[in-house]
Amino acid sequence: MKAKILLVDDDPDMRELLGSILHMNDYEVSQADSAAAVREALGRETPDVVLLDYKLPETSGGEPSEIGLSLLPLLKREWPDTEVLMLSGHGTLDVAVEAGRLGAYNFISKPFEMEKLLANVKCALEHKEQREENSALRRALDTLSGGQSPVFKSAAMQAVVRTVERVAPTDVAVLITGESGTGKEVIADLLHSLSKRSKGRIVKVNCAALPRELIESELFGSVKGAFTGAHADREGLFRLAEGGTLFLDEISEMPVDTQSKLLRVLQDQEVRPVGGKVSYKTNCRILTATNRQPEEAIKMGKLREDLYYRISAVSVHLPPLRERRDDILPLANAFLRRYSAQASRTITGFSAEAQERLLAFDWPGNVRQLQNEVQRAVLLSDGPQIEASDLSITRPRTEGTDMTDTNFTILEAVERNAIIQMLKETGGNKLETARRLGIGRQTLYNKIKAYAIEV
Repeated sequence: MKAKILLVDDDPDMRELLGSILHMNDYEVSQADSAAAVREALGRETPDVVLLDYKLPETSGGEPSEIGLSLLPLLKREWPDTEVLMLSGHGTLDVAVEAGRLGAYNFISKPFEMEKLLANVKCALEHKEQREENSALRRALDTLSGGQSPVFKSAAMQAVVRTVERVAPTDVAVLITGESGTGKEVIADLLHSLSKRSKGRIVKVNCAALPRELIESELFGSVKGAFTGAHADREGLFRLAEGGTLFLDEISEMPVDTQSKLLRVLQDQEVRPVGGKVSYKTNCRILTATNRQPEEAIKMGKLREDLYYRISAVSVHLPPLRERRDDILPLANAFLRRYSAQASRTITGFSAEAQERLLAFDWPGNVRQLQNEVQRAVLLSDGPQIEASDLSITRPRTEGTDMTDTNFTILEAVERNAIIQMLKETGGNKLETARRLGIGRQTLYNKIKAYAIEV
């Protein structure tokens, strides 16, 4: 898309010269010849850069005055993301300093070389793009923090955010690793929201939750009659993610034969629906995640080594919450602000004892468990702050600790009890339990371990 330039100058010859040069350099140019014309332009499409003459008449054909400088605050207020280059044949150092103070990106004295002007326009556009990328990152982080940033105080997570900021604008494949609940989906959302594909959709799929017999149809699509139950053509997730991002969570739980077909799709950038005879080009960015160690998954035969190298051009590892305790209170306070607002309650924070308990806990369910715990405390507390007695966590979880139901949040306790009940109904058959609960087998194994369920 062409960058948009608003050229403001009362000299028609200067406008014609600059306009033709900017057009030749592939810029889209609009013009104004007075302060009144600039104010009128404020109601139209926002330009990327304004070239603003220092001396302008109030209306077309009037006597020029130093009104250009007074237009700067108006332009920056109405178009905060637009860069302004001020042009003047009567400039002094004081004027240049004042222009900078009022928000001008640069001050260029007339006469100037066209190469210098074009270089300034290019730099202004690059500066605008960088500000927008930083602003997008800040908005994404503010969303996580409930408007107060940064959420991530730990050095480990700050390094993760820096990596995300660097790789997000590219189309490089990213593999996100970490235990369940560490925030892998949040990082995928960040990568998408900061990418050039952010206007497209991000399509997410949990590979462990898809039945083996349907996963290829879900991913690649299928044609009518391709298999029993295929009563109509199915589009497939690759096509739904066209122009955007496809996030494949728990990639190591995908059947190995499907991994082979996925590798071929990533290599050829073509997808053939199940039962179809025609392939179509695909254009989406691939993000993947796993709660397994990739090397171990490869050794176990759960993850194809060649696919691993294809999806992990960049790897982002999220350490468990117990290894980044500096993040516990900032995250807890962010969740507190969010859920207090949702519940229309005014809760000022956590008591000193509650903070100690939060910091001492090992959080086997990581950030997701912390989020559930804070939500529960907001709903059940009575006072102006969260007390230790409002928390369901009663002691730090350590290896070998015999855990009871009181160690879990309400949502976790419900889930734990549901798994226990279903295991009883199936006589301990884990495969059947996973099927009835509608979750993947590995997900069930992970939850049995996290909840310390005796089978």
